[in-house]
Amino acid sequence: MAGRTASRLAELRQAAGYTQRSFVAVFAREAARLGIDASVSIRQLRRWEREKPPPLPHPSQQIVLEAMFGMPLAEMGFEVPQHRVTVAAPISDAGDVKRRTFVADTGALAATALVPSRPGPRIGTADLGPLRARLDSLYQTDHATGSVPAMTQARRIEDEITRALGTASYTSRVGRELQTMLAELHGHRAWYGYDGGRVEEGRAACMEALAAAQLVDNPLLQISVLETLVLLAVKADRAWEAASAVENAYRLATRAGAGPTVHLVIALRDANVATHTGDLPGARRALSRAVSHQGRTHADAEVPRWAQFVGPFEVDYATADMYVRAEQPKRAVPFLRAAVRDIDGGLARNSASYRVKLASVLLAAGEVDEACAEMRAVLDVYSGISSPRLEGKVQSFQHAVARIDSATARDCAAHIRDTVRGTPA
Repeated sequence: MAGRTASRLAELRQAAGYTQRSFVAVFAREAARLGIDASVSIRQLRRWEREKPPPLPHPSQQIVLEAMFGMPLAEMGFEVPQHRVTVAAPISDAGDVKRRTFVADTGALAATALVPSRPGPRIGTADLGPLRARLDSLYQTDHATGSVPAMTQARRIEDEITRALGTASYTSRVGRELQTMLAELHGHRAWYGYDGGRVEEGRAACMEALAAAQLVDNPLLQISVLETLVLLAVKADRAWEAASAVENAYRLATRAGAGPTVHLVIALRDANVATHTGDLPGARRALSRAVSHQGRTHADAEVPRWAQFVGPFEVDYATADMYVRAEQPKRAVPFLRAAVRDIDGGLARNSASYRVKLASVLLAAGEVDEACAEMRAVLDVYSGISSPRLEGKVQSFQHAVARIDSATARDCAAHIRDTVRGTPA
């Protein structure tokens, strides 16, 4: 007969933050970890929670339940025959009963294992929204004004999340989301290390991000970190590491059933590695894959936030990079022009970076006037962007144009010098 008050098992389940559906899923996962052939259906769970007395679980189910809640089955509201009673005694004690034993105060342990009891504030799902919005805004800050101001914001958010994880009380679901956000922040720091020329710092952040993403079992988040690791490894001249990161990203994308946009990002990183090592046939193959994926991105039902920046302009830019590596700057020019023309207007930092690349390639192709015109467009927005990588590219162009003996080149070098000098550090 169904009872009207919540059963002891229902109270334990609810205190642990499980719905009936999620309890069934966690039960299956725990059974797999224990190597036990045991399962439970929602219908059976409802019988356990509603009937008085509840039906006795099978011995294999008992093992899983006791492992999940950290207490003997008898303390979950079941009437357990004597031969199946587990006791709270040292494992080394002699006796007839040799089952898994438990420590004292098991009820408190069962709750705190999933809902931390700490003196700090309680963090609920309502608190996650503002944190998530601030985390997502880092992309806009980085794209619009550069990695330096984005890094300042990221440090503040990371401090808050780390403090919450260490001192607040929260359900397992909220804790998982906080850990996911922390993994994303490590990924942001990895990119800022790349943009700031702090390669080893960026690689260290990548390792933190990968470990955190693995702990929350988020393959798409792992891919986002790996694609940054590719760039850092190339910068550090660690081609084997970059290639390994690409292969792992492909494997994770297959496992996660990722869509064309994610595969497009991976193909572009594959092209980065091949171009860096001078494997031009490999670069062409990777770019062909990128073109194929780009043609199917419209079918993506959902695209991760970190992959939303990618588009045809990235493919054109990577193609130009291949031609530059092949010492064919004139063939690179039309692809760079297309990339500069088509890049999203909100990606100010990347747009400026693309223009500097175009200016540099035009200069290498002997088109001094056009190169300087492109650089003037960069300098018009330069003061609003704080990106060490962009600064380095501008300085490289300045050194190159200073070697050219023409009035246009001299004026351009002077304009760069005045602009850079007048930009706040």
